[in-house]
Amino acid sequence: MKILFITDLFPVKENETATPRTLFDFVEGWKLLGHNVDVIKPNFIFNSFIRKKPFYKQGNYNGILNLNFWLPFLGKMPEPKENYDIVIAHMPSGILYADKLGLPFIAGVHNSDLTVLTNPAYKFHFKKRLETALQNAKAIACRSYIIQKKLLTLYPGFREKSFVAPSGVDSRIIVQRTPIQNRDRIKVLTCANFKKRKNIDKVIEAIKGLEGFELTVIGDGAERSALEKLDPGVTFTGRLSNHDVLARMRDSDIFILPSVGETFGMVYLEAMASGCITIGTKGDGIDGFIRDKQNGFLTLPVSTEIRKLLLNIKNMDDDSLKVLSYNSFNTIKQLTQTAVCEHYLQQIFKIL
Repeated sequence: MKILFITDLFPVKENETATPRTLFDFVEGWKLLGHNVDVIKPNFIFNSFIRKKPFYKQGNYNGILNLNFWLPFLGKMPEPKENYDIVIAHMPSGILYADKLGLPFIAGVHNSDLTVLTNPAYKFHFKKRLETALQNAKAIACRSYIIQKKLLTLYPGFREKSFVAPSGVDSRIIVQRTPIQNRDRIKVLTCANFKKRKNIDKVIEAIKGLEGFELTVIGDGAERSALEKLDPGVTFTGRLSNHDVLARMRDSDIFILPSVGETFGMVYLEAMASGCITIGTKGDGIDGFIRDKQNGFLTLPVSTEIRKLLLNIKNMDDDSLKVLSYNSFNTIKQLTQTAVCEHYLQQIFKIL
């Protein structure tokens, strides 16, 4: 199958760290399954500077066609020279671009799309255009159960053509183990860019003074200085390579990130793959993949709630911990890159 993939959420260069690689992983996964995939990256120039994203001159970068625009796609876009079986477009700019091609397309919906559909700032222009594009789409790929739930609350008529398209992990990183072998020294890990919505401060406050727990924080950002002052006993590593993050996860008992506004949250899958007891946020991106008290835990981003949950985990009996870890292991085996890429393709075949 020949696929045209359109999104601005795509790394142009291998060493690019500011752009998530989740959609890149889909493209690479489809290629490994024997499909031909071309990528167009439609980039609003103002967005690059506002969001502090890398800016590249217009051109082709190893098969990624980077197109820069001052204005958001006025008029019909020129049809691609190649004949594609399907166009897949993610993020608002990708979806709007695809809608202008006049070709059948699948729209991939993220939190950014929901922002356009609900934030009054977009009410008079972008919202209407995105609504029209979603109506024109042959199918809608929601990046998580929560994204799908929120979209269908706004537009119940999209139910029949929507499906969930989660990310997956490299199967080679999956390990099976039972954490918390030493209840007197429970290793807790969190990892994120230090933004307010990540709620790293809530984790630090929850563990401060909690006997038998030690916290390591991976990441960096403008809030680091303030976070370090909350508890001198916390270990801050700064930013680490993905390889080193995974090594830290395999050496930890519990991973927690009570962030809000996540489209999905690859870091939770990596923690589950590393054998951690994994804690996400109730009602956020990972909810539905992590099932509370079954294969992990969900919490509100409140320090007192987190503290209570950590103490409950510490007091779990060995058999309950083993069942939880076993369920987590079985969940992550179903969320490999190959499995999620095949699932996405199966949805495409239904509409072709």
